[in-house]
Formats: sequence, C-alpha cells, structure tokens
Amino acid sequence: MHWRWTLVAACLAVCAAFPAAHAQPGSGARPNVVLVITDDMGWGDLGAYGATDIRTPNIDSLARDGIRLTDFYANGTTCSPTRAALISGRYQQRLGFERPVPNPGRPGSDFGLAATGTSLPRLLEANGYATALIGKWHLGYAEEQSPNAHGFDYFFGFKSGYHDFWTHTAGDGEPDLWENDRPIEREGHSTDLITARAIDFIEEHARGPFFIELAYNAPHWPYQRPDEPSVAADNARHILPNEQGANSRADYVAIMEHLDGGIGRVLAALDRLQIADDTIVIFTNDNGGEWLSSNEPLAGRKWQVYEGGIRVPALVRWPGRIPAGQVSDQVGITMDLTASILAVTGTPVPAEAALEGMNLFPIWEGKAAQAERTLFWRSGSAERPQLAVRHGDWKLVVDGSHIFVFDLRTDLSERRDLTRHRPDIAQTLRPMLAAWEDDVDPASDDTESPPAPVDPAGAADAVPAASGDARL
Repeated sequence: MHWRWTLVAACLAVCAAFPAAHAQPGSGARPNVVLVITDDMGWGDLGAYGATDIRTPNIDSLARDGIRLTDFYANGTTCSPTRAALISGRYQQRLGFERPVPNPGRPGSDFGLAATGTSLPRLLEANGYATALIGKWHLGYAEEQSPNAHGFDYFFGFKSGYHDFWTHTAGDGEPDLWENDRPIEREGHSTDLITARAIDFIEEHARGPFFIELAYNAPHWPYQRPDEPSVAADNARHILPNEQGANSRADYVAIMEHLDGGIGRVLAALDRLQIADDTIVIFTNDNGGEWLSSNEPLAGRKWQVYEGGIRVPALVRWPGRIPAGQVSDQVGITMDLTASILAVTGTPVPAEAALEGMNLFPIWEGKAAQAERTLFWRSGSAERPQLAVRHGDWKLVVDGSHIFVFDLRTDLSERRDLTRHRPDIAQTLRPMLAAWEDDVDPASDDTESPPAPVDPAGAADAVPAASGDARL
C-alpha cells in the first residue's frame, strides 16, 4: 500500500470517534468530487429535462440546487470512446478509441487504454486525493489496462460493456465483477451493489479530499427490472420491439427510477456526513439513449452524431459556489469535465497531458462570460460513418455521402437542412472538420481501434436514412 494510504488509515483509526471535519464553502479546502456517469440514458429521461413518465426527484434535485446544462455533449456516440476522453482529457480519436471495446474472447478484446502518468485519476491521486471507480470501466480487460493501473486507488465494478444486472456476467457469460484486480462474487442488482460500495468509500474518506467516478450501468440493456431477479438476461436482451419477449418502456422506467433512488442514497450520505457543502456533484451520461430511451425532441440516438446521439443531460451542484436553480446554454463536452475537475481541485497538470477540454467552473459560477466553442465528433459505425462539427450555433453533419447544415439555436431537432440556403456555412465548416481529422488521426499504425463489433440486435442500431430537407 502506498505510504499515503498507510498514513490515512492510521489517522482514521485514531479519529474514528470524532465527527467528520466540515470546511465551509470558500474556506480554501479542496472540494471532494462525485462524478456520476450513467449509461445510455436518453436526453428526455429525467424530469429536469422534460420526462413525464419517469420520476427522478433525486437527480432533479441537482438541477434545483445547482446548474442545469442544456448544451452539453458526450465525446463519443458510444461508451468506450466517451470514457477514454474523460480519463485522458483529450479527443479519444488520438488514442484509437472509435468504438466500444469488444467483450472478452472476441476479436479486438485485447485493445485497451494504455496507462499513463497524466490520466485524470492519476493526477488527482498525486495531488493527495483518494480516488475510486465504482461501476463500469469498459476501457480494457488486462491488468495493465485496469482502473488501478490508471490511478484509481480503489475499483469495484465490471470491465465489460454488456453486464447482466443479476448474475454479474459479461456478454459471453463469463463472470465480470471485480474488486481492484481480483474477481469476486456478490449477490444483488448491480445498481444496489454500486450504490452501496460508493457510500462505503465516501464514509471511509469523509475527511477528504476524495474523487469518485460513480459509473452506473443503468439504464443500459439488458433491461432487467430491480424487482424481478428471476428474469434472466436472455429474456431481457437488446431486441427489437416487435420481437416476442421484447421489453417495454415500463421496464426501462423501473430501472431508471431505481437508479434515481440509488443516487438519492448517495446524496443522503453526503448530507449525513455533513460534507455536502464541501462536495461537487456532477451528473452526466456517456452517449444518447437507445430504443427504450427518450431522446425527444432530439433527432437520432446512440451511434449517431445527430443531437440525440451526443447531446446528454448534465447537472452540477456545488453549494455556495454555483448559484442554485441556474440554467446555462454554455456548450460543453465530456473532456471539459476532466479539465474542470483538475482546475477546481488545484491539481497540477503537466504539459505532456495536453488537455483539450476547458475549465467551465468560472462560467458555471458566474465569474466569466460564456465562450463560443468548436467541437467535433466521429461515429465508429463501420457500416455508415458519420462526422459532425459544432461551431457556435451552427452544426455540420456528414452522413455517408450527404452533408447537412443545421442552426441548432432555431432547429434543435435538426429537421431543416440549410445547406442550399447557407452554402457559406458548409464551405467554412467542412474544411474545419477535415483539418480536425488530419490532426487527431495517428500518422502511423501505432494506435489502432478495436474492430467494429457485431451488433447482437442486428438492425437495432441501424442509422436512419437522411435526405432532402427533413428527416423523421
């Protein structure tokens, strides 16, 4: 064990009988950070973002007590690419992450995120933070690619993308539940196990500072309800809605509301330990939702660079620093969270980290004016690659052989293609997108992406056609 953790353990043993230290906002103490990232949630699946059939009071409380972001994006259209961007603070294309890491035993499953000394958890660890990943990793299965290798002092969760909520196995049926680099067995619904272990970690490190990435697999398929432990994953798989045995929106709602309850217990633990005022809570999602999700009013879904595939909910609470009840249309992206967390925790960042995100806390706190952004995306779909750039309110999408131009300020649903009306925008943004590709793509074969996965649902992830001025 690292000497620092030996010292921390000794301190906790001596001080166990005393209440947790409580620093007032603005006291100069380094804040704790709880980063909640969910899996495949739709834009319209929270009450704070317009959901009417799902009750999410606990997640919604972050919007009431903090800031709700209306123009926040995932770095990728699927999970592994976005998570690689979060850990590195850079465009994931530079690391070869275009698609999800395949399950163990499938072609490309040996691919993973190489550990460096400049990852988000490693830099926070060097700055005296206790660091933990509780939940989904999906950035490599080998020990040298594990969360511990990247600077997480503690890991409890799973390494695959598909995870059975009850048996805790990967898509190939093999066990996939870990504590650090040791396989373990536990009973219970994954949401409950993740929540309980996160609370344990927070209690153990309540004197801070700590950083926890709380990465729920909910509401990713298989859509296994928390009240039906007898339902096997084979009966709750990622299948089309017109097939026998398909899941319903009601199953999805049950999973979402159970997830909200788990997050509520984590927030209650911060209150009970009297550290809520010293803790930044960030909530976001890894990409757009799938077919049981609601991305309304956005077009598209997971795997696509239309807004429904990349625009995600994001809420930030920091009592005493971020005014309550704020709504911001400042454009942001996952890798901004990396830069923001490192900046607000006073963590030194070496030049070789080459972060590409920006610190958004001054804007969220009302200390700086909003900034115009230019952001880029590329889908890893081998069948139909897509690219996009957002520059201010303008967005250009390349979908196969088609180019579309949208004004997101007046056309959030991307239904009015303005290419023929504003060819000047297309002529400006298309070269920017090409220059970005030239910049992020490795010049050699030193960095390779995993092969395109075989979709178990066939057409379930098919990209919808787009032509003319309108798309349904």
